[in-house]
Amino acid sequence: MSDRDDTGKPSAGEQIDAAEREEAKRRLLARAESERIPVEETTRAVPDRRWRGES
Repeated sequence: MSDRDDTGKPSAGEQIDAAEREEAKRRLLARAESERIPVEETTRAVPDRRWRGES
């Protein structure tokens, strides 16, 4: 059995599911963007004390 009617259009339930999935995807992307650490902060070189000349 198909979720499409005789005209080939998605059923109302299928359209609602697709809209909900799209909204969930937008929320996840917005949250990921807000928690993102800029690449400049993750690739900054920091000297390691073990490799400095210690006296």
